[in-house]
Amino acid sequence: MKHLLKLSDLSAGEILEILNLADQLKYENKNGIEHPLLKGKTLGMIFQKSSTRTRVSFEVGMYQLGGTALFLSSRDLQMGRGESIEDTARTLSRYLDGIMIRTYDQSEVEKLAQYGSIPVINGLTDYAHPCQVLADLMTIREYKHSFKDLKLCFIGDGNNVANSLIVGCIKMGMSVSIACPEEYRPDAEIMAWAKENGDFACTSSIPEAVKGAHVVYTDVWASMGQEEETEKRRAAFGSYQVNDEVMALADPEAIVLHCLPAHKGEEITSKVFEEHAVEIFDQAENRLHAQKAVMVLLMGNQK
Repeated sequence: MKHLLKLSDLSAGEILEILNLADQLKYENKNGIEHPLLKGKTLGMIFQKSSTRTRVSFEVGMYQLGGTALFLSSRDLQMGRGESIEDTARTLSRYLDGIMIRTYDQSEVEKLAQYGSIPVINGLTDYAHPCQVLADLMTIREYKHSFKDLKLCFIGDGNNVANSLIVGCIKMGMSVSIACPEEYRPDAEIMAWAKENGDFACTSSIPEAVKGAHVVYTDVWASMGQEEETEKRRAAFGSYQVNDEVMALADPEAIVLHCLPAHKGEEITSKVFEEHAVEIFDQAENRLHAQKAVMVLLMGNQK
């Protein structure tokens, strides 16, 4: 593993290696065991999309690993004034030990990796959110102890999170069902891959998708950058809500996950959210541990 650009680039073994290290780092963190595995290393964090969890978890993670994180907004970089991704990558590679970027276009992440000479981590694009889904998989295994015979149902927009969930869960041997309106389905190539490589279904019917699910997952109807579509999406997704009726169709021991922020009363009721808040905020915490594992595996072996 040279970079973390999207989960489809990783083997099942590489994903498990990340999750196992994340579990170890979480245990050490909880028990006050210091692990300065990236002492003297510096991570540059490029933000073209703002964030709560991504920025804080990466910055705290680098601190706990003994390294330094630099916050670089698009306003602070020449990239925001027209310097090419290619030249930015080659310049930052002379200063940093790794780059995390949170942006819109997946091609920007891919170009950073192509032209730079240091590891690149995709903190989010409109296409993929691999860091989120590594934390999701970590959380699922914590609660269910194994991925064997598990079904995940995602209800809502077939967005970057859905794309990465499909890939990550299928690679771990889970079955995946997506419930969303026809015009908001996940990436067609990812769905085709999933059908060829695992147990996958995408439908507009929530009852069909959620039946027997061990993990019920949802996300906001309108993500960052889609604010102008809010009313259109509210109309399209009005019935795609995780509520008591939906949970009654899932496995009785089902957990609920949400990548946050949550718009309670829209994609999930306040009642269901609060009943499963422990799982959801364990999931949020696991961003820290999963990303620390990624940084150690990518940046820890550099000379």
